[in-house]
Amino acid sequence: MKVGVLGSGDVGQALARGFAARGHEVKIGSRDPGSDRLKAWLKETRGAITTGTFEEAARFGELIVFSVHGSAVPEVLGDLGPGPFGEKVVIDTTNPLDFSTGSATLLFGLTDSLGERIQRTLPKAKVVKAFNTVSSVQMVDPQFPDGAPEMLICGNDPGAKKTVEGILRDFGWPAALDVGGIEEARWIEPLVPLWVRIGAKLGTWRHALKIVRP
Repeated sequence: MKVGVLGSGDVGQALARGFAARGHEVKIGSRDPGSDRLKAWLKETRGAITTGTFEEAARFGELIVFSVHGSAVPEVLGDLGPGPFGEKVVIDTTNPLDFSTGSATLLFGLTDSLGERIQRTLPKAKVVKAFNTVSSVQMVDPQFPDGAPEMLICGNDPGAKKTVEGILRDFGWPAALDVGGIEEARWIEPLVPLWVRIGAKLGTWRHALKIVRP
């Protein structure tokens, strides 16, 4: 499969490595695809990975991973428009986090979400929220003493969610916990400021929130 990863930060790099390690072709999109930072990263990373612009990565991928900073989502979507995305599955890993007060809060929330905004801007694409509730270091081959929890996901297209669940299992997650349509992202995204506060308290960013069934 060809995978376009929009965003070359820690999340984009982690997921690009994960896909490449499993034999997929990856193009990671960046505002500066020829930067020394990305060149150095490519030299250290195995697999079929190339770099390009956001538009090149979006057009390249049969599946898209959206992993830019939450505050940059409107600008990136505004620049690209829906054309390069078509009817592709889009994994949305973004969070509308605001650290301007010194602690993690939301840029907006409870009546809207980044997941919904991405879906509205890309009406034909099949957007699935996933990976946004864990650290980049645990997204692929997660390591937890008691085993990895289910990954919370949401989206409107059942087939797309099945595709993402298959990717999650391939990446080492036991299963996905589907909480509903893309509007449920307005409840998944607000978990992340809590996750940040717990991480600061524990002194680790390798933790995850877990649903315990009776």
